[in-house]
Amino acid sequence: MPPLPYPHPKDSAVSKRMRKIGRRDTRPEMAVRSELHALGLRFRKDLPIRTPSRVIRPDIVFTRLRVALFIDGCFWHRCPIHGNVPRTNTSYWRPKLERNITRDRLVNEALTECGWHVIRAWEHEDPALVARRVANLLVIRAAGPTEATV
Repeated sequence: MPPLPYPHPKDSAVSKRMRKIGRRDTRPEMAVRSELHALGLRFRKDLPIRTPSRVIRPDIVFTRLRVALFIDGCFWHRCPIHGNVPRTNTSYWRPKLERNITRDRLVNEALTECGWHVIRAWEHEDPALVARRVANLLVIRAAGPTEATV
């Protein structure tokens, strides 16, 4: 997809704030990592995973059990509770945010096709609950397939 023409922001303070948002090591991501670490879980962060169609960098990766965790920002990934489209420059933001959602779906599909299990959590979710959800999945994955799933 070709890049969208970048709009000129009306408020330079908003533009400055948006530029400061990093791709990794966000506050919600670090909170979940802290909770995972407290549970005794070890992981890789921002590890590139090569699939036939793309290179994907999940926020947190459990390589042995092939689990990829993404902590999605409510704005950037259009959270159904907190996501919105800005009222300014809507012709830019609406397609941009829709492309993010499409990319998320394609990333999930690419990882799943390669044998990975994808977990997506929203930035507003309780980090302890996200960590427990991940830990539960890791226990299930470590147990391997059961006769019921074979």
